[in-house]
Amino acid sequence: MQFTKAEEYGMMGVLYLAEKDRNSVTPLSEISEAKNIPEKFLAKIFQSLSRTGIVRSHRGVRGGFTLSRNPGEIPVKEVLEAIQGPYHLMKCIKDEGICDESEFCALRELLIIAENRLLEVFETHTLLDLVKWQNARTVLSR
Repeated sequence: MQFTKAEEYGMMGVLYLAEKDRNSVTPLSEISEAKNIPEKFLAKIFQSLSRTGIVRSHRGVRGGFTLSRNPGEIPVKEVLEAIQGPYHLMKCIKDEGICDESEFCALRELLIIAENRLLEVFETHTLLDLVKWQNARTVLSR
């Protein structure tokens, strides 16, 4: 399993916002430049994040984005699924009928266990956890 560029960039973008003051509006161009992400691609990602209520869009001359909630209230799973939809390691986990082995497949059973554990990690960790880890690493590297 590997994150898509959209998931990677989306997480980088919301983590950038999570480190900001919640009352300050951050222009997309600032996020794009700070994280070296193509602005047009980031704009599409942030449309999805805005539509699902993870970020709030602010229009106008001083427009940009803010997180809609406290970073400690936003699970990683919510961000990832806002960008790419529900997480599944294989198509047959979501739709049993697409495979001839749907009655019983040992690989499918293993992947269901793996997917459930992965989703549990994504559900139990928030943006605040990632910000804390990043800040701790920054302090250690100095």
